[in-house]
Amino acid sequence: MERALLIYNPAAGKNSAVSRLHDIINYLLEVGFEVIPYPSKKQGDAKIKAAQASKEFKNIIAVGGDGTLHEIVNGLGENMGNINLGIIPAGTSNDFARALGIPTDTAGAVEIIGRKKIKKVDIGKINERYFINVAGGGNLTNISYEVPRKLKTYLGQLAYYAKSLEELPRLRPVKVRLKTPELIIDDEIMLFLAANSRTAGGFELLAPRASFSDGLLDLLVVKNLSLAEFISLAAICLTGEHIHHPKVIYLQTSRIEVTSREKVSLNTDGEYSGLLPCSIEVIPGRLNLFMP
Repeated sequence: MERALLIYNPAAGKNSAVSRLHDIINYLLEVGFEVIPYPSKKQGDAKIKAAQASKEFKNIIAVGGDGTLHEIVNGLGENMGNINLGIIPAGTSNDFARALGIPTDTAGAVEIIGRKKIKKVDIGKINERYFINVAGGGNLTNISYEVPRKLKTYLGQLAYYAKSLEELPRLRPVKVRLKTPELIIDDEIMLFLAANSRTAGGFELLAPRASFSDGLLDLLVVKNLSLAEFISLAAICLTGEHIHHPKVIYLQTSRIEVTSREKVSLNTDGEYSGLLPCSIEVIPGRLNLFMP
């Protein structure tokens, strides 16, 4: 029987983690894990607990969404390579788990952990903060953390779309300079995103060529465009064809540096993470995950 710390977010996804906790613990026992449950009661709790646990546990299991995973990974920090991380999706946004092919049902997610098949996956770093899935900036990225937490909980992904429609007429581009080893961009943009997987913001193919095991990040830049152009662009995001749009720049790279004379907010895994300037890089194979 292996030991594991179970970090769960009681507020995630309509209290999904709490209602499923008994089943989760029992299923994990059946596949050979004795777990010690820990609820993250406020923002930052999961990060602190993960930092402490990295000295006591070999396995950590996260029950929550992208935000919970983000905190755990940043808590592990330099000890990330010494821990095996399991994921049981239970959040409003489970983009990273979905990209990995981890099912949302308890039995299916626990079955993957029970196989004890560990894979090393890439992780991103923006300034001094790690990210699992996506980091970016620009006025469009502000929407994620402007959506009230209660609205996210009860409406799920619809909350993001509702806020987008409300804000679209007021959005303004920002002038930035993006530098990669392959390209330099000086332009007015609506957003830039560095993606570690294909799925972000509820779009299954937002970064259609991305892989969490290729040692690269996929950079998506949306240049200044009209409201009508944005609506048409959002529609083809569902198919991944948006990367061919004339107002979109899409490339794969290992490092991105972004500066601006304007005040530009940064968003990391769906949460506010400061202002430009920023340096973004990929760290290949840093995270050990229980994988399908």
